[in-house]
Amino acid sequence: MTQHPYHNEHDPGAYYGGGVANAASAVLDERLAFMRRTYLHLGGAIALFVAFTTLLINSPIAEPLIKMMVGGRFSWLIVMALFIGTGMLADWWARNMNSRPMQYLGLTLGVVSYAVVFVPMMYMAAFYSSAHVLPTAALITLSVFSVLTGFVLVSKRDFSALRTGLVVMSALAMAAIVAGVRFGFSLGLGFSILMVGLSAGYVVYYTSNVLHHYRTDQHVAAALALFSSIAMMFWYILSLVMGRD
Repeated sequence: MTQHPYHNEHDPGAYYGGGVANAASAVLDERLAFMRRTYLHLGGAIALFVAFTTLLINSPIAEPLIKMMVGGRFSWLIVMALFIGTGMLADWWARNMNSRPMQYLGLTLGVVSYAVVFVPMMYMAAFYSSAHVLPTAALITLSVFSVLTGFVLVSKRDFSALRTGLVVMSALAMAAIVAGVRFGFSLGLGFSILMVGLSAGYVVYYTSNVLHHYRTDQHVAAALALFSSIAMMFWYILSLVMGRD
């Protein structure tokens, strides 16, 4: 799994045109209200992800869905292609300046797409691994996310310069995933550790954007971006915890 390719990451607010201040130039009350809305929506996105994933892995369609997703040699590449395309559409909708319902539809679509992609791994973790695997991975993910978020909020630095490196590393990671599927080799423990580091970079980058670049009416899009970075981190932390089980 790699990061959704969000549009215009260097200046997320540019999509909207003029009229609304970005968080960095807004008055304090507006900035705090924007951040509060962003993280409340992030919490809602995580709750939806947990609920929908739980529903899927406990439903009669779980095993047929898993077989369809990973049953063939190139099935997973098709799933990844659909996942990336869906993510781009979700982000576009979440940034829609004319329709708040469309923004929420984008957030929902993005969360649901992650839930579907997670089904094979979550199914294995829930039914074929120790009971501590999922809560341990979730606790580690939330702890790392909290520390990184606190670091950015306290430092107040603009980390938008990370964008180029993150994009390049994401492209290399995707190439490695494609090569692994094409030639049938496992990427191993080291790759998962590197991807946790990459997802941590995205957490720092998107949190910085919340402080400096997102506009104060973009809380839905900001929540989706933060959610994607948490989901990516959780994916690879879960794979590491399962590997040690």
